[in-house]
Amino acid sequence: MSLIYCVEDDSGIQELISCALKSGGYTVDGFENCHDFIAALKTELPVLILLDVMLPGQDGFKILNDLKRNAAYCDIPVIMLTAKSSELDKVKGLELGADDYITKPFGIMELLSRIKAVLRRTSVASVPAQIINVDKLEIDLQKRTVFYNGQEAILTYKEFEVLAYLGRHRGTAISREQLMTNVWGFDYEGESRTVDAHIKTLRQKLESVGCMDVVATVRGFGYKIV
Repeated sequence: MSLIYCVEDDSGIQELISCALKSGGYTVDGFENCHDFIAALKTELPVLILLDVMLPGQDGFKILNDLKRNAAYCDIPVIMLTAKSSELDKVKGLELGADDYITKPFGIMELLSRIKAVLRRTSVASVPAQIINVDKLEIDLQKRTVFYNGQEAILTYKEFEVLAYLGRHRGTAISREQLMTNVWGFDYEGESRTVDAHIKTLRQKLESVGCMDVVATVRGFGYKIV
């Protein structure tokens, strides 16, 4: 069954939504705060996110903005589900990347209908490429394998994520901060040395299979695939 995440701090509303979605054939996980929600995202990705705006710690608009800036999560459709019903709030949510905006109170039948509509629209709109090719370098996003001229480079989880992110944006200079945000997560509070250390070992492993100089340093900024 399709998994939906519901981020809603009102336990009564969350339970109502959960029961409705389960009756509609979905699997549902509910979260009352940003921290638990983000932790779950790193474990399993849902087909859709229902996101309240007024949440403890971090509001839904900030969460939405961070999601849409993160390559790992930006393609997950998001429906804002909130009591903030002004036109400005709706426009803000949609401009930040929400796929729909439903105001409270709402009808369960309407909610299910709009979820189905968003899932139909987003599933047809785009199927992300599963293989990134850079000359003789092949990055298979589904199998999580990397081959160069037929030889496999064995990477750690984070090394693969770094290479895949750079590969998705080949030719574009990516800052260390962008890599920290999009590979380690937007709540990660590490240091840029973490990025440099992973780039170093990534290069060594690519070079071991004959792939030389594919990850270039952009002095004082970050890295890019060339």
